[in-house]
Amino acid sequence: MTKPLSKVTPNTWEFLRDPMIAPTGFREYDARWKYPDEINLPGMTALGLGLGTQMRRRGIDPVIAVGNDYRDYSLSIKQALILGLMQAGIRVKDIGPALSPMAYFAQFHLDAPAVAMVTASHNPNGWTGVKMGFERPLTHGPDEMAELRDIVLNGEGQPAPGGAYEFVDGVKEAYLDDLVGDFRMTRNLRVVCATGNGTASAFAPELFERLGVEVIPSHNRLDYTFPHYNPNPEAMEMLHDMAASVRETGADFALGFDGDGDRCGVVDDEGEEIFADKVGVIMARDLSRLHRGATFVADVKSTGLFASDPELQKNGAKADYWKTGHSHMKRRVKEIGALAGFEKSGHYFLAAPIGRGYDCGLRVAVEICKLMDRNPDKSMSDLRRALPRTWATPTMSPYAADSEKYDILARIVEKLVARHEAGEKLAGRPIAQVVTVNGARVILDNGSWGLVRASSNTPNLVVVCESSESEEEMRAIFHDIDTVIRTEPGVGAYDQTI
Repeated sequence: MTKPLSKVTPNTWEFLRDPMIAPTGFREYDARWKYPDEINLPGMTALGLGLGTQMRRRGIDPVIAVGNDYRDYSLSIKQALILGLMQAGIRVKDIGPALSPMAYFAQFHLDAPAVAMVTASHNPNGWTGVKMGFERPLTHGPDEMAELRDIVLNGEGQPAPGGAYEFVDGVKEAYLDDLVGDFRMTRNLRVVCATGNGTASAFAPELFERLGVEVIPSHNRLDYTFPHYNPNPEAMEMLHDMAASVRETGADFALGFDGDGDRCGVVDDEGEEIFADKVGVIMARDLSRLHRGATFVADVKSTGLFASDPELQKNGAKADYWKTGHSHMKRRVKEIGALAGFEKSGHYFLAAPIGRGYDCGLRVAVEICKLMDRNPDKSMSDLRRALPRTWATPTMSPYAADSEKYDILARIVEKLVARHEAGEKLAGRPIAQVVTVNGARVILDNGSWGLVRASSNTPNLVVVCESSESEEEMRAIFHDIDTVIRTEPGVGAYDQTI
């Protein structure tokens, strides 16, 4: 295999013939490119050949489950990827249009050691990418992605005999059967089902009906132009729309799903948007009563309540804060035998005996319905109000170029650590510690905190702040963190802010 070119110029002879791949698309735990600006179809075939070569180098049985999300270009990209996999001698089991967790489920259902899911996840149209993994239920982390990048960009892909193709029907039905099991609601629930016209539109309404939940539809017609908003339950635009639907209809709550269905967002019966880390604490409280002494992993963007909540402490629950990112979190949950992992972005990792350890927004929806069934006298707002009060920002992402963001972050972390070491205050309070496991989480003496890290998926930094005292303190933390961020001229505007 020849080395792919790094410059992609659409509407040229070479673009139709030669593999072209922008190196920045190989990210920490999956691959993402703007299409066709940063990768072309021959580039996708080169990626497939590289992925198949990686499987063979690692001695993995040459069988892979492959799916694609509901975007107008995802099918052609998947077919280009499959061509490369077959060229590498891999037997491909094509499960058709799918959610990412349906592809992860297919690994178990079809006994396939590997998976490749063509999806841009929650990124806007114009993006594409691949989530892949070899060791169920894990997906590629930084080491695997670096190895794959080197194989592909150095032209080390090796053709091999034995490649084959099979279209496997019925995986969607088996996935829904697995989610529902023999559970039926015993209380009446009316739930706004928000899918933003994305892939989950083909799954979530049917799932709720099978559980015995009354569905209040919200943008459930498949439409890859996303006419209302980009399906992303971490974005305030989608959460506000879900809240409006709850207020208009008097629903019990709203559940929203992102573009590839591996994340879930929640709005309660009062139209209050509950960030996913707080929903995680609500779930952890319920699960720790059933599984005493359980360990829960939370990402560094998440609330401090996993460690400080008296109810979790009473149930013997243990908290483990870890790196943000679905691959990091999946691996950590598996390594330490945690019952579940929770990410502020809405990825939840429910391990045995609840789930299989991979992130599935629809599994979360089922477990939230079960939780409400176990608490028939409680509303979602009751469960929210029962938590200790904190004030948190949404996830805010200022622009920073992919080629510069890690260097920019390193300098910001250095400045924040220096501030701590010099005994300087932040938001008027002493800094207790700066955790640098994934960016910098600056923790104040009262447990309030502010985080800055680099996004693994997009050209952005990520900022989150939480106060255990007041909204005023939360804003002061953000102001002081942002002041340090603004010392870097390479940082641009925020996507959303407080």
